[in-house]
Amino acid sequence: MPQTTCPPGTMFTPPSGFSPHLAGTEPGEEEEAPQEGPVPGACMADGPLITSASLETLIQNLVPTADYYPEKPYVFTFLLSARLFIPPPELLSRVCELCIKQQQLDQSPLDAAKVRKFGPKLLQLLKEWTETFPSDFREEKMVGHLEDLIHRIAPCDEAYWKTMNQVLQKLNQKLALMSQGEDSVVRLSLTASSISDKLASFKAKPPPIQKDMLAICNDPYTLAQQLTHVELEHLGHIGPEEFVQAFVQKDPLDTTQPCFSDHKKTSNLEAYVRWFNRLCYLVATEICMPGKKKQRAQVIEFFIDVARECFNIGNFNSLMAIISGMNMSPVSRLKKTWGKAKTAKFFILEHQMDPTGNFYNYRTALRGAAHRSQTANSSRERIVIPFFSLLIKDIYFLNEGCANRLPNGHVNFEKFVELARQVGEFMTWKQVECPFEQDRTILHYLHTAPIFSEDGLYLASYESESPENQVEKDRWKALRTKGVH
Repeated sequence: MPQTTCPPGTMFTPPSGFSPHLAGTEPGEEEEAPQEGPVPGACMADGPLITSASLETLIQNLVPTADYYPEKPYVFTFLLSARLFIPPPELLSRVCELCIKQQQLDQSPLDAAKVRKFGPKLLQLLKEWTETFPSDFREEKMVGHLEDLIHRIAPCDEAYWKTMNQVLQKLNQKLALMSQGEDSVVRLSLTASSISDKLASFKAKPPPIQKDMLAICNDPYTLAQQLTHVELEHLGHIGPEEFVQAFVQKDPLDTTQPCFSDHKKTSNLEAYVRWFNRLCYLVATEICMPGKKKQRAQVIEFFIDVARECFNIGNFNSLMAIISGMNMSPVSRLKKTWGKAKTAKFFILEHQMDPTGNFYNYRTALRGAAHRSQTANSSRERIVIPFFSLLIKDIYFLNEGCANRLPNGHVNFEKFVELARQVGEFMTWKQVECPFEQDRTILHYLHTAPIFSEDGLYLASYESESPENQVEKDRWKALRTKGVH
């Protein structure tokens, strides 16, 4: 069925070996000083060695020195999760303060030899931050912190300014592209919503001016390819931070405002959810529109084949949207229509996406697609588009099932290692370039074709196959009375 941004509170089985009751320093114990060496990265490579620590310790472990640089997985994990406790501008400010203090960057003259060992590591951290979380730098104060740091180390090597200018140039280009793409995706999804329900109800057949999918594209593989284009376009705009910001709550140890206040920056994630819902309703509309049973059966068979091609491609999100649309009550009640359709393949696909056992069959298929992606020789084989609602629910229940802080106030870092694993996997999948040629006519139809509301679907369904019981008769009468479209 169509998705909502916030999943309902149902049971979720945590990943194997991941306990909500995580180890850490007991209340009252003295916290160990930050260790030198690549300890933070080890928590990712060889199992979660850091299970908990104070926020200050974790920030300290992020800051490079002349002889130390945190491993990349630690950088990603901490930058992803730290926003639950401290806004990015404040975090970068703290990093700057620690760098200035540890490297004595406020002294004159600077220790040039020491700074030359430290400088490249600092630039690498800033480069990773801007590349992985570019949206953090939409705030001017973030760029101000970057420039302040480079200004302090530049006297030791002018190449630092050149490197930072390159980083900032790439950042600005990326932010401009992100802004254009986000505006386009959000505008399309909102436009699609605004033109919904404009189809007139009909008795025998839809108005001749209303095109249908089979008139636009009658090849299942081609439509599956174009759906994959839409999916990857949406995925490409979702930043890793949106998964955290979707469920952000006020840190109980923070007496100030929540990190993101009321303006949670999750527009790309929400636009993707709207796309899934639209595809569900588009499939249902296409099935309910034809006036003749034979035509409706043909549409059902067509979408079954499209769903199968989506499965073969690795596009599980479109697959689930199609199945959800075909399982909507106004469609599933068309017994005579289903009786005319060849549905054996549909039941196989339903089995693959069966929610039994926490979607065991789907998760098995997803692991297979992920393995294929890792060993792929072509973009075609690298495609993995997860069932997005389930990914969101996994993250939601991880967030709800495990506290952000332990009783002693330490950050529950083991939780965020698992969060980073799930989000990091998604980040790998979203970077795949779509190998299929775009068909603008099909894409335009997918985004703009009018769709029925739920009431409109019921009305079209009853006009195709008469109500069978009193409940349906009463609903049909009510819908006709209020003139639903």
